[in-house]
Amino acid sequence: MKGTELVREAWLAIRGHPLRSLLTVLGTVIGVASVIVMIALGQGARASIAAQIEKMGSNLVMVMPGAAGGPVRGAGGPVSTLTWDDARAIARLPGVAHVAPELRLNATAAWSQQTWVTSVVGTTPDLAAIRDWTVAAGRFFDEEDLRNATMVAVLGQTVAEALFPPGVDPVGQTVRLRGVAFRVIGVLAPLGGAFMGGDLDDVVYVPLSTAQIRLAGTSAGLRSITVQAARREAVASVAEQAAQVLRTRHRLAPGQADDFTVRNMSEVLAAAESTAAVMTRLLAGVAAVSLIVGGIGIMNIMLVSVTERTREIGVRMAVGATARAILAQFLVESVVLSLTGGFIGMTLGALASRLLTALLGWPTLVSPGALALATLFAAAVGVFFGYYPARRAAELNPADALRFE
Repeated sequence: MKGTELVREAWLAIRGHPLRSLLTVLGTVIGVASVIVMIALGQGARASIAAQIEKMGSNLVMVMPGAAGGPVRGAGGPVSTLTWDDARAIARLPGVAHVAPELRLNATAAWSQQTWVTSVVGTTPDLAAIRDWTVAAGRFFDEEDLRNATMVAVLGQTVAEALFPPGVDPVGQTVRLRGVAFRVIGVLAPLGGAFMGGDLDDVVYVPLSTAQIRLAGTSAGLRSITVQAARREAVASVAEQAAQVLRTRHRLAPGQADDFTVRNMSEVLAAAESTAAVMTRLLAGVAAVSLIVGGIGIMNIMLVSVTERTREIGVRMAVGATARAILAQFLVESVVLSLTGGFIGMTLGALASRLLTALLGWPTLVSPGALALATLFAAAVGVFFGYYPARRAAELNPADALRFE
């Protein structure tokens, strides 16, 4: 019997008992749908992490105050160990394209009768270049603003929408930050969420010199220093040189622990993707248990089918069907059952993934690779759990099968 005829016979046998066939493949449907959803969640998380780090900029090294376990603490609480001079020293290193120190503080922004509690970041124009930000209106502050400690501010979309009603152009307006008047010179295009949580649009950016003089004090330490290497190949070297420069500037003795942390964002991305990949495999493995349960259901029904069709098997053998043909017939029937459940499960899994993204906002990504994996898994379940019933049918004695009642 040819392959197409085997599939046709298998399909006719399945259609002959539609309700039983539907109940049989239910376990496979649930299993495949679960695998698709779990893999989609894992791949979506990996893609989201990569996109967030890419949004931060390329070829990045992040320098933060305090050792890896947290910031240095003094008698009065957390103390930043990074200064603007540290950032300037790192900027002079070979292979460095841009350096953007950041000083962050909380403030109430006010315009007219509107107020909004937000974060104010004092930084340099290099930050916009590193992050490749687009200014939706106006401009970002420049080196002249930084040198002159100009009282200017660039608003994130969230702050602009919270303070200014529709129809009012924020550019040129005066907002007060901690009671100090700043002229709005630009509004950033929407940036979305941050890699470590938070809203990148809920921020007001001002020149670092202005923030130190008018808002935080000249002795205020930096929250971070973002360093962009000129080439991807130079990232590791820049990170190592930055650490050496900071140890020298901070007068740390050999063997003394760093009072700062240097992170290569490429390594952070690799670690995050590795963690997401492990979680994806774990979740998919848990979901695959449903496929095994579905396979057991297929095996049970196929054993029942062999018993019900014993006389049919005997007739086929009597007219010349070989044991191999009988084996192939029932094995194909098992695989068709499993694949039917697999295709239904893939459809439901893809729809469920879309619903999770639409209703809960969870990032999901249904890739062709996941669909192909689910198809192969469903076929494997059909072969594995269908082989025993098929072999049992093939080993029937024709005479005994014809006498079976």
